[in-house]
Amino acid sequence: MMEFKDIQLSENETYFVWEGKKLWGKTFLKVMKFHSPGLAPVQDETGGYHINTDGFPIYTERYKRVFGFYCHRAAVLDFENNCYPIDELGKRISPENYAWCGNFQENMCTVKDFFGNYFHIDVFGKRIYKEDYKYAGDFREGIACVMKDSNKFTHITKTGDLLHGKYFNDLGVYHKGFATAKDSISWFHIDKLGNPLYSNRYAVLEPFYNGVAFAQDFDGKKVWVYDDF
Repeated sequence: MMEFKDIQLSENETYFVWEGKKLWGKTFLKVMKFHSPGLAPVQDETGGYHINTDGFPIYTERYKRVFGFYCHRAAVLDFENNCYPIDELGKRISPENYAWCGNFQENMCTVKDFFGNYFHIDVFGKRIYKEDYKYAGDFREGIACVMKDSNKFTHITKTGDLLHGKYFNDLGVYHKGFATAKDSISWFHIDKLGNPLYSNRYAVLEPFYNGVAFAQDFDGKKVWVYDDF
């Protein structure tokens, strides 16, 4: 039995492959991966839409662009350049239009309105908090990066509250309880209180992976940073 997780993309990403064979004898202008609940974005001469694992469209509408399903929601861009999320039946989750929509992560999605404001909505299309930001990233571990009007970054929780109330020149998401942050000097790691884990600064810095983070110092030397500080 064919499962959507086993369906692959062709090398040129114009058709789908299962067990080495082209599916449905169909070639598209563009295809993207199948995601839960077993739906994939495709583009042909009529526009963008989503298909099921039988290769059939799940709705009659066509869009300028369509994107993958996450948390049973997918972003679409219509021909009037309105962006909004739809559910797995192809129905809009709310009447609001946006200039841009991200993907749902942890049942929350970043959107940008037509005034350039970023904020997060839930799976029903409702705002999670009242604050507007100049930038808002995906949630991970219940925490997201946002940028204020001051061009400074901080972290918020899934209720929209400040996590630690500290601001940085740049900021990464939390991974394994730590996040990358940049001050007036350069990059380092912080904990969930927003405190630096060490005094060193690095020109390039990655998140911790199994206790180790790859970094590059200001002389271009590749070094390792350990979380057993």
